[in-house]
Amino acid sequence: MDGKINSGPVVTPFKRLTFGIIFGYACMMIALITPAMLLLSFKMIEISPKNYTSTIGFVAGIGAFFALIGNPIGGAISDRTNVAFGRRRTWIIVGPLIGCACLLWIGIATEIWQVATAWEIAQFFFNCGMAAYTALIPDQVPVEKQGTISGILGLVTPIAVVIGMMLMTFMTDSASMTKWGLLSIIGIIGPIISSFFIKDGKHTVEKVKSAHIPFVKKLSTIYPSPRKYPEFTWAIVSKFLLMMGSSGSVYLAVMLVNRMGYSQAGATSGVATLQMISLGAMALTSLVGGTLSDKAKKQKPFLYGSAFIMLIGTLIFAFIQDYSAFIIATVFIGLGAGCFTAVDIALVARILPRKEDSAKDFGLMNVANALPQSIVPTIAPLLLGIGGWTFFYIALAACLLASILATRPLPEIGEPFGPEKKHPRADLETKGI
Repeated sequence: MDGKINSGPVVTPFKRLTFGIIFGYACMMIALITPAMLLLSFKMIEISPKNYTSTIGFVAGIGAFFALIGNPIGGAISDRTNVAFGRRRTWIIVGPLIGCACLLWIGIATEIWQVATAWEIAQFFFNCGMAAYTALIPDQVPVEKQGTISGILGLVTPIAVVIGMMLMTFMTDSASMTKWGLLSIIGIIGPIISSFFIKDGKHTVEKVKSAHIPFVKKLSTIYPSPRKYPEFTWAIVSKFLLMMGSSGSVYLAVMLVNRMGYSQAGATSGVATLQMISLGAMALTSLVGGTLSDKAKKQKPFLYGSAFIMLIGTLIFAFIQDYSAFIIATVFIGLGAGCFTAVDIALVARILPRKEDSAKDFGLMNVANALPQSIVPTIAPLLLGIGGWTFFYIALAACLLASILATRPLPEIGEPFGPEKKHPRADLETKGI
């Protein structure tokens, strides 16, 4: 549907909005990331003990596609939802509700196709909820505070991972269905509670005739024109490559079982420990990085340094097969990821092409953030088949290096971008040269 959105004046007080976003988003991510990093792998081992590495890739690959479309489609629907309950709050609840129902389905599934179907639906609707949450930043947060709240939001996923891993550690002897059930409860209760803290109102959409709108212009309502907004595309590419490089974390459980010979209980404990260490490292740089970026009025130096630090950590995973070395590598990756995430969210909020499409465009960015977590398990069997675990981590390190290169075209704070940025030739023509 083509139309112009009239945003209402509803604004939530900053502290209240921050709590609402962080609490609800964290609970939702506990329900989504814990299966992606642990329970889904164990479910595949349970159903297909002889071929679990390939079946994990199959299920993750299907889920990756639905994560790909879920965020931007969910964001676009959210942008155009005009119910009195609010366009963001509606999808903050609907998305996780359907996603959690699918987690329960996975818990009782006995066939691979059942797990695959449930996981793809869960990915789609959890990503709808994710798009609604992140759109609240450009919707309601002043520009001068976006770096700060982005830094806080950057801690949510690692905190969710640690909480999820700790819960699974305490529930090692519990039945599989009990674990899936608990995650489902957390995944919907959090968003419901957060909706009481977030103020949101009805947003109307003015319908316009679209019969004579060119196809290319219609396409730009789905994805902003790379020619008109090249910086937005470079931001997506940079974030996607960085997340590809850092998404080896979603394969940690398989790595510890397959490479290091750990049992399921040992792998659960090992992953939990590494994730808690990663959280501590991310906490150190996420808040500091976002705040310092706001004060320095610079973003790109923080992005360069963060990606390089993560590159070092990934190479440690590649060449040193020892759990103590994994701890050191995790510290490096956590330090870099915390700063990068905080600054990157603020940068994206600054260069969004159209505020009217903020949820849809943020949804596209969230695809770059979430999709690699499904792609890496999908391509892992291929990479392992080529050169084992060393090659697997070298390939991830190459993605981090490419991310650094993709960051170069991004505009720094204060620099023009999009339609405001003139081609160098324009100034010469203006002077008659």
